[in-house]
Amino acid sequence: MIERSEGTTGPLRVVFMGTPEFAIPSLAATVDAGHDLRLVVTTPPRRAGRGRSVRRSPIDLFAEDRGLVVATPESLKDPVFLRQVVDCEPDIICVVAFRILPPELYEIPKLGSFNLHGSLLPRYRGAAPINRAIMAGDTTTGVTTFFLKRRVDTGGIILQRTMSIGPTMNAGELHDEMMVLGAAAVVDTLTLVGDGLTEGDPQDDSEATPAPKIGPADLSIDWRRPASEIANQVRGLSPRWGGLTMYGSERWKIFSFRQLDEPRELPPGELLTVGDHLFVGTGDGTLEIIELQREGKRRMDAAPLLRGFSGGLAGCFTDPDPE
Repeated sequence: MIERSEGTTGPLRVVFMGTPEFAIPSLAATVDAGHDLRLVVTTPPRRAGRGRSVRRSPIDLFAEDRGLVVATPESLKDPVFLRQVVDCEPDIICVVAFRILPPELYEIPKLGSFNLHGSLLPRYRGAAPINRAIMAGDTTTGVTTFFLKRRVDTGGIILQRTMSIGPTMNAGELHDEMMVLGAAAVVDTLTLVGDGLTEGDPQDDSEATPAPKIGPADLSIDWRRPASEIANQVRGLSPRWGGLTMYGSERWKIFSFRQLDEPRELPPGELLTVGDHLFVGTGDGTLEIIELQREGKRRMDAAPLLRGFSGGLAGCFTDPDPE
């Protein structure tokens, strides 16, 4: 491990690890705070999109623009890569939206390694904390920085910052607000660690809840569920996936609803068109569909979509995977 003399003050020597857009404000804030960015580590370029063109990660592009040194190892256990990190003589490794680090990597700096997580740990340990918080109907969430240890998302908490989840906020909107809050938390964490903090507050495992990555089963809308639960599900899946339902043999996606103060009474899944408005029944009331997408078509508001159906949309949405 790299030695750092006791009482050393000033900028920290930082190795930063991240991949998506979420990590950019944290990297920018670390640089702007005057820390010594020795290395930025991100995923290698990958083929993506319909044209299967090679694309570099958002962090890779941002780091190049800032003139930072970048490493894109295929394996975090590669001896050549590990030697590169050791040669940087980092005081700290900062991880924001990256892969799981092996101990031989996160144990290199004497001051330790920490991660920024998008929840108030120990709630929502896992890959999809932003989505899961909204899907559960939470009204408060936040970010946590914690020291890395072998069990994922279980290390000692350094600091937490809270934020509200608005009643109509979707996962994309929460993501964008959280990455700004997270950047401030990263800079504050670097200050605390530089001032001598070596151990965080232990997490209470009995209060832990999981946040597994979003899978196919999470997308399907069961119209028999309460309206509020369906609305939360769709908010938590939007704008990336949306909720999935069937209209006849077509797979449709729903991206947003409006909950009614005085809901119309419709059976679960049944559709009702009133002018430019589209309503659907649930297990305990009715939702107005605001934005949706037919299979093979572009996303649109309900009003222009309805104009493509003579007499409006009628019939029933059904579960993609009925029991």
